[in-house]
Amino acid sequence: MADQQQTADVSVDLGEDFVATVEMRRPPDNYFDTELIQRLADAYQALDAHPGCRAIVLCAEGKHFCAGARLSGGDGRGGGPRALYAQAARLFEATVPVVAAVHGAAVGGGLGLACSADFRVGCPETRFAANFARLGFHHGFGLTVTLPAIVGQQRSLELLYTGRRIGGEEAARIGLCDRLVPAGEVREAARALAAEIAGSAPLAVRSIRATMRGRLADEIRAATGREAAEQERLRPTADFREGVRAMADRRQPRFEGR
Repeated sequence: MADQQQTADVSVDLGEDFVATVEMRRPPDNYFDTELIQRLADAYQALDAHPGCRAIVLCAEGKHFCAGARLSGGDGRGGGPRALYAQAARLFEATVPVVAAVHGAAVGGGLGLACSADFRVGCPETRFAANFARLGFHHGFGLTVTLPAIVGQQRSLELLYTGRRIGGEEAARIGLCDRLVPAGEVREAARALAAEIAGSAPLAVRSIRATMRGRLADEIRAATGREAAEQERLRPTADFREGVRAMADRRQPRFEGR
């Protein structure tokens, strides 16, 4: 039953325990663009149709789970935020549960990618940040929908307004991280949770997931349409340029509201 597939930056390994490992391979930071998200969505779609897959572990090679989107040239490659989010919405169409193994940083769009999964497993050293406002930018990747569903409206507003970074222990306290384990055990623990899910009746799990998350893809498409419009409006501003410069210079931004 074991299947293995690999592209330049995404590998898929389906084991005999009905758990597939989908790994991003753009170390050390795993910045994404439209092409990478499309490849992840293609992998999910193929695994959805595979009778030997009952759960997916989403993980990454390198130092960080995902440090976000490439900021130069739109989303990096592939037609800007609208093209990117069209592919991102496909991740939410998957009928197989996904467990994200989040080590290192899940920042900006990387947080959005982590929140696309059903569950997140991390460690005390894991760092989460919705740092968009610190860049003079609007959040994306459907965080309008996913973040409040995971941590609640008020905590979402705090994280989005301040852009502050939180560690794995705080993330576990507020529900952003579902399981917290030592740093060297994140992927193993994520796979254990996925195997536990895979041990349940697959038709029942998919049925439950359809009831609980079946409208999520449509909600993401509506939300990312608004998010992309706001990103396009803010991208030409002086504040966005200052936010990007300040991040590159590792200093506090000096925003002027223009």
